[in-house]
Amino acid sequence: MQVILADYLGFCYGVKRAIKIARENASPDGSANTLGPIIHNPQMVERLQTEGVGTVSRLDEMEQGTIIIRSHGVGPAIYEDAERRGLRVVDATCPHVRKAQLSAKELHDEGYHVVIIGEKKHPEVQSIYEWSGGEADVIETEAEADAIGHCARLGIVSQTTFSGSRFQQLVGRLLDKARDIRIMRTICTATDQRQSAAVALAQKVDVMLVIGGKNSANTTRLAQLCAKQCKTYHIETAAELRDEWFDKIEKIGITAGASTPDWIIKEVYKKCQIR
Repeated sequence: MQVILADYLGFCYGVKRAIKIARENASPDGSANTLGPIIHNPQMVERLQTEGVGTVSRLDEMEQGTIIIRSHGVGPAIYEDAERRGLRVVDATCPHVRKAQLSAKELHDEGYHVVIIGEKKHPEVQSIYEWSGGEADVIETEAEADAIGHCARLGIVSQTTFSGSRFQQLVGRLLDKARDIRIMRTICTATDQRQSAAVALAQKVDVMLVIGGKNSANTTRLAQLCAKQCKTYHIETAAELRDEWFDKIEKIGITAGASTPDWIIKEVYKKCQIR
């Protein structure tokens, strides 16, 4: 049985940067925390906990210390609140997310009605929404795009991990909504690379394993794309592998989300090789 890794998989630049920043600001006395999980990977969050980086869900859980802004970013009100509370703020927002946030702010400030293409409940999208002045529409389906009203000026931005092809499809549904339209394709290069590489590999193998947090949007999207090409399993760790998945299988493909640590990928790869 042949096991093949996708050309692009695992930690992206923004995630590597966030993990590095978190580790540089770790504190054994529990005074350093991320606001929400630093990335959407439970195993990495647990490892950071042992290294002195905790997690809080709200600023009022801290009376003092260092608050680390996670890779998904937050709205401007969080920075203001942290300053009022006297907390030390360390910003690990992914630069690509920051670009999307500032793009939304720029469009709003210039009088455009902002449309964010992405998942409404995703923390990154919520942060972009807050930088738009809290006045944007968030869409992820054709029906939602069609429901957008006509306006004089329309500005479009995207969740950084959204599917490139889906973005283009939804933009196409918005082109008749205004005479003046500005499109800021804020999907990061790493997302495009991982999605393209995953699909290309899925077309050549019998089974795809997509490794990453079940709460990771970009990993879930990789699994959805691969599932259109071949049998696909979304797993978090090697412990989830099942022997029956590989009966009469000749080729296994492996990819991983942008927040999946290398050590987890290696464990899955090694376990597949010995089957």
